[in-house]
Amino acid sequence: MNKPPRNLTRAEEEIMQELWEIKKGFVMDVINRLPNPKPAYNTVSTIIRILEKKGFVGHIAKGKSHQYYPLVTKKAYRKNLFKSYFRNYFNGSYLNFTSFFTKNQRLSLEELEEMKKLIDEEIEKKNKKS
Repeated sequence: MNKPPRNLTRAEEEIMQELWEIKKGFVMDVINRLPNPKPAYNTVSTIIRILEKKGFVGHIAKGKSHQYYPLVTKKAYRKNLFKSYFRNYFNGSYLNFTSFFTKNQRLSLEELEEMKKLIDEEIEKKNKKS
C-alpha cells in the first residue's frame, strides 16, 4: 500500500518522520531519535500501533519484539497532504495558491526568481509537447 488512508496527528507524524528516516526499527530506536524530553515507551508504542491500524506502518516479529517499518512513503503522504490542503484552503486553484504563496511568505528576490525559472522550464516542456 502506498496511498495514505488519511492525515496524521502531529504526534503520529513525528513518529512517521523518524520511521521514514531510519527505514525500520524498534520502539526504542524511534524514542532514541526523538528530542528531549523523551516520551514514555508506552506512549510511542501506542502511537506506532495506531499507525499500524491506520495502514501507515507494518511490523516484523523479532522474538517478543516488533520491528516496525513504513508502509506509506513520505512522498506519497506529502502528496496526499498537499492535495487535501490545496483542495480545502485554495479551492483547488493553482492561481489562488500561487497568489497566497508569493504574497504572504516573504520570499526573497532570489527565491522568486528561482520559482519563475522552474515555471518557465515547465512552460517550455509543455510547449515542446504541443
